[in-house]
Amino acid sequence: MSSMACGCWYYNNYCCPPQSRLNSSSSSSSSSVLKRSPSTTCVFVCVSKSSKSKSNGGEIDKSIKGSGTTARGRRLLKIRQDKQQREQERVHNYPAWAKVLEDACKNDTELRAVLGDSIGNPQLMKERVEDRIRKKGKDFRRSKTGSVVASKVTFRDFNPLDSYIWFELYGSPSDRDVNLIGSVIQAWYVMGRLGAYNSSNLQMSNSSMDYDPLYDSDKGFKVMPSSFHDISDVEFQDNWGRVWVDLGTADYFAIDVLLNCLTNLSSEYLGIQQIVFGGRSMGDWEEGMTNPEYGYKYFKI
Repeated sequence: MSSMACGCWYYNNYCCPPQSRLNSSSSSSSSSVLKRSPSTTCVFVCVSKSSKSKSNGGEIDKSIKGSGTTARGRRLLKIRQDKQQREQERVHNYPAWAKVLEDACKNDTELRAVLGDSIGNPQLMKERVEDRIRKKGKDFRRSKTGSVVASKVTFRDFNPLDSYIWFELYGSPSDRDVNLIGSVIQAWYVMGRLGAYNSSNLQMSNSSMDYDPLYDSDKGFKVMPSSFHDISDVEFQDNWGRVWVDLGTADYFAIDVLLNCLTNLSSEYLGIQQIVFGGRSMGDWEEGMTNPEYGYKYFKI
């Protein structure tokens, strides 16, 4: 409910207008000045108070308006602002060297394999690179390195007595690469020829080394011999290589020994993309082609 207070000031013996004229004035007006009439001149001021309504035992000003937002809306806004702030800090605080590594991964599969799922986390990226450096040791900067990607191994109707073992490289091998692979195959064959892959006499692998083990020489001498029968030269055409083998009476763990050697060779010295046991033709291999001008190379066993 509105209330109004009025004040009147007299000038030159003029009087205030009658009360009926005051009541007819608008209650919402904060001040007004009456025109001069022939008989009176008067200035008066009226001040009105805004009405208030009662709610829950207290007075609430009706002129106050709501903010137009809810508690949930304010929480969501806060979350978005925090996310934007974190993203801005990440962009401005992201190390330049980490950005360089990310860009290099786009065209370098080996570097991408080293970093793995650490991209976007500078600390983890640094640990992966340091671990790679520790493994490579002093030869980390050498011009020819192996592959950080594991070689794929498959079997295709492999017959231990009459089958090829195929090697797919990442590119055409150099003379050094041919000698590396050929030397590994040659050493593997020589050990097999001397009966090294005989699972009937694995006394040390079944003994504890906590104390001085005992070796039964008579048992080792009487065990049934186990040896390779034959092997071919190692041949290469472009990025594919092969060797024919007849494992004879050697046990199959000879294959595990060969794979262990080739795995280390691939990671440290020469990248081997895949190794295939069995099969008669792989890639663009042309049977009978032995012309060095067309990419043929070989290692004599």
